[in-house]
Amino acid sequence: MVRFITSLFFIFSLTLFYSVYISPAFFPYIGLITLTIPVLLVINAFLFISLLFSKRWLSILPLIALVLGWKFVGVTFQVPSQNNAISEDGLSVLSYNVALFAFKRDKDTPANPQNVLKWLQDHEADIKCIQEFYQDYSTPSRNAIKILGTESGYEHTYQIIEGNPRNKSYGMAIFSRYPIVNEGRVFDTKRNNGVIFADIKVDKDTIRIYNAHLESMSIQSETLNNLDGIKENYRETLGKLKRGQVTRASQLGILEEHMKNSPYVNILVGDFNDVPYSYTYFTLRKFMENAFESAGSGFGFTYNKVLFFLRIDNIFYEKPLKALRFKTHKEVDYSDHYPISAMFDWQKPLRKKQDPEDQ
Repeated sequence: MVRFITSLFFIFSLTLFYSVYISPAFFPYIGLITLTIPVLLVINAFLFISLLFSKRWLSILPLIALVLGWKFVGVTFQVPSQNNAISEDGLSVLSYNVALFAFKRDKDTPANPQNVLKWLQDHEADIKCIQEFYQDYSTPSRNAIKILGTESGYEHTYQIIEGNPRNKSYGMAIFSRYPIVNEGRVFDTKRNNGVIFADIKVDKDTIRIYNAHLESMSIQSETLNNLDGIKENYRETLGKLKRGQVTRASQLGILEEHMKNSPYVNILVGDFNDVPYSYTYFTLRKFMENAFESAGSGFGFTYNKVLFFLRIDNIFYEKPLKALRFKTHKEVDYSDHYPISAMFDWQKPLRKKQDPEDQ
């Protein structure tokens, strides 16, 4: 019986470890199954220790599973680094899904939107990428572009997803202390998701910043606020999770192609609506580094709801950039996401190829 159970978990573990490379477009529920990977790692660790103390050769199977699955430990938890040095020439980047600055909750918490804007205004990041950005030109206290941009000395690009460009709208924004020399959108869904980019001139280099908000689960916040709501609507919730997985796989293909055609070194930040044990995460991980893995600590959870154990916001980057520090700002409790930030070393030339003006 022990041999059967050990062999079963071994085969199941290897299957799941490989499944993160399979697109949900071919197997829609694959992303839901991979959520059990942390549990499998714990089970294999228990089996290995138990069988090792029993001096049974079967201990080799969970050991192999642990070795092959070790990469999932690194994407889950990071030991705090002792190196806290920050380069004077570093570049700081912030990403924050602000949930429309909480304006929908304005009647209950009238000061909250201003608190979000004040925190963003005071945060000393060189580049600030905001998802679910809300702009209201008609109300001075909600004129986020003026407050975070012109009044704070930041250039900006704001790509509208829905609304009136001269009145009220929402979309995605990038604010930069450095000149923005080019900008655009990769795609948008005409709902609340999309990807935009900005080419930013930093000293003699140009870097491309992508601000992403990939397809969400379209699950109402009220459902996720309590476990009873999740249980009562589990069929509908599973369907939305499946559709989200498939849509994100399609969006990822568009984004990946766009980044590969970028003439500059890329930084990709945002709300990916996917956990580290996913096709989205491991596809990006094949050609980009993740700031949490490089310079983070702890679990780095970024979701501010009952499912607090989710890390769905990320900062990816390409070499020769090097992440010196990564932080999840859990002290900032204004949205259903926590802000995340990273500091990058800015010592080496970064251009993939020469700018036309330099040739």
